Amino acid sequence: MKTLKLIPILAMLFMLNVASMCSSDDDNSNSTSQDPTPVINTANQGTWRITFFEDSGNNETSHFTGYNFTFGTSGILSATNGTNTYNGTWSVTSDNSGDDSPSNDLDFNMAFSSPADFTDLTEDWNIISYTATKIQLVHVSGGNGGTDYVTFEKN
Repeated sequence: MKTLKLIPILAMLFMLNVASMCSSDDDNSNSTSQDPTPVINTANQGTWRITFFEDSGNNETSHFTGYNFTFGTSGILSATNGTNTYNGTWSVTSDNSGDDSPSNDLDFNMAFSSPADFTDLTEDWNIISYTATKIQLVHVSGGNGGTDYVTFEKN
């Protein structure tokens, strides 16, 4: 008789414990964000070139052939091919706004005002992966739903 009364109590305690464990996991995944410092430190080292650029399914890598990109301190981004130099801005920010998936990621932000080919880089890119020698980014357009990719490789 005592055993029968004890089983429902144990079952209820088990369910409460499981519910609280799930709840705390969900809270942590929504409130944490990644540290942008390692990506910033990687990009700051040396010069980079674009080895792949796809704009909504069109390979446009050739638009950046011969250009070396420098992700400088104070958010200065420059691209030069020895003849032309274009300046823009860049940053890496923690993004937990929920506007993309995953929402607790890092955004690699770039902006150029000209020329037209370089303005295509003006986006808040999600980082697919990065190493000391390669940074791969993706952007899904909210307007037309197109997906763009850019890969920087260290010179």
